[in-house]
Amino acid sequence: MYRLSVARDFVAQHYLTVPDPGPEGDVHSHQFEVAVRLAGPELNEYGYLVDIDAVDAALDDLEARYRDALLNDLPEFEGLNPSVERFAKRFGDRFVAAGATGTATRLTVRVWEDEDAWASHERTL
Repeated sequence: MYRLSVARDFVAQHYLTVPDPGPEGDVHSHQFEVAVRLAGPELNEYGYLVDIDAVDAALDDLEARYRDALLNDLPEFEGLNPSVERFAKRFGDRFVAAGATGTATRLTVRVWEDEDAWASHERTL
């Protein structure tokens, strides 16, 4: 199995919408780090699992979308609590839609919320 991972970091804001969220119910910022990990058993004719330039371009676009954004205001979180788990899933949805997955058959998106906590979402491609 081949694996390739590329990461980005940026600051974004959110507030939790669960009952009794405490201070997390107020708008606050996190230094997010997002890593996409692609995996698959086969390389393409050039010896790549995925073109790193295509991954970089997709991540640049996603970083621009989320950097300094209030996650609660984005359509992908409408009516939802913008947890770090949901962020990992929604980030992956948009990454897949960008078409930068090459010959990979698995995608894992891991999102660190500051330095001490992370969540991930994994899917078959």
